[in-house]
Amino acid sequence: MSAEIEDIRRCFIEAVQGCSRRDDPWRHWLLEDCLPPAVGEALANLPIPVPRIDDTRGKRETHNLLRQFFSVENRRRFPVMDQVARAFQSPEVVEALETLCGVDLSGNYLRIEYCQDTQGFWLEPHTDIGAKKFTMLIGLSKEPEAAAWGTSIYRDKETFVGNAPFGFDKGLIFIPGDDTWHGFVERPIQGVRRQIMLNYVIPEWRSRHELAFPDQPVS
Repeated sequence: MSAEIEDIRRCFIEAVQGCSRRDDPWRHWLLEDCLPPAVGEALANLPIPVPRIDDTRGKRETHNLLRQFFSVENRRRFPVMDQVARAFQSPEVVEALETLCGVDLSGNYLRIEYCQDTQGFWLEPHTDIGAKKFTMLIGLSKEPEAAAWGTSIYRDKETFVGNAPFGFDKGLIFIPGDDTWHGFVERPIQGVRRQIMLNYVIPEWRSRHELAFPDQPVS
């Protein structure tokens, strides 16, 4: 393991060990300083054009062709993507997350999306149940307004509770369940709402091009 990957691994495990848990309206964890600052900066400044999307219709998959992932191809193009993916593929990070969340992730596959949301973006309330066995969001935005750009949390599909904290290197973790309603209430985005969205998904995941290591499950 390279020094860069080891730094990411160590930094994230420390963030996990220092995170805080919330149980209302459903269990989730909040993290600070998830990645080494230089890694967060490198991700935030990747030369990936910001997609111009008129309307998501409340779903990211509305514009699947514009989405960017830590895929095999992008890992070759961008060394920082490869380093982050290898850190989250490592048994040490997987074990830390399994211990934190009380979940078995072995045999699943790493999927990381690079999100760049702009004015007009919104997501309808939904849960990640099914193919996603773990969900984490890490913010990459430094704009002063970014504190108001957190994931919207709901008690049920109709009952909005509030927005999770958001900002550079802040994280949100939850294990998808039939009660983990979340989305993004449309609000002003002056700038670009950047974040990475990390999942461990089941072996049957069909869009193999989205996976960081499509032939290698985590252990």
